[in-house]
Amino acid sequence: MTEYYYTSSPTSGHEERSFRAVFAGRVLAFDTDAGVFSKQHVDPGSELLCKSLPDTISGRVLDMGCGWGAMTVMTLARFPKVEVTMADVNERALELAVSNVEKNHMQAKAILSDGFEKIEGEFDAVITNPPIRAGKAVIYKMFEDAKEHLVPGGALYLVIRKQQGAPSALKFLKELYGRAEVIERDGGYWIIECVKA
Repeated sequence: MTEYYYTSSPTSGHEERSFRAVFAGRVLAFDTDAGVFSKQHVDPGSELLCKSLPDTISGRVLDMGCGWGAMTVMTLARFPKVEVTMADVNERALELAVSNVEKNHMQAKAILSDGFEKIEGEFDAVITNPPIRAGKAVIYKMFEDAKEHLVPGGALYLVIRKQQGAPSALKFLKELYGRAEVIERDGGYWIIECVKA
């Protein structure tokens, strides 16, 4: 049976690797492994999302489906004062995320959670590169749950490829949030900002 990166306990053999990436003027170091999303490099969609976040980001940020922590580390590289919580269903990915945050001399809270199941409290921003392969029902529920965990005026930022359903997702998000717009487009990736009224 094929294992996906949103499997809670990957059984695939380890293929540990390390690499560096430059972001926000910093050299960031990462370790990855088999059984996680984009194990060979920082996913371009995730990087674009973190580059596209407005300079006004502050307070509490939730990285939903954090994987091995690329977006948390990049967000903290740009906004060292934000308080990031990272959540993922994949135990191996979350362990890597914790270690990658420490490796870059940063701090973030980690929660093992299937979507928003174990998430408590409200956030000023939620960022996500949603697990498209998990299907529309899963990711649309994630968008709905994100709204419930945002402070008024808080925003959900997500990346989705045009050919993987960005136009229909944008339509759904406009109905759900009232205010949703594409704030960046590059290489087929759309970065969408949804603001909670």
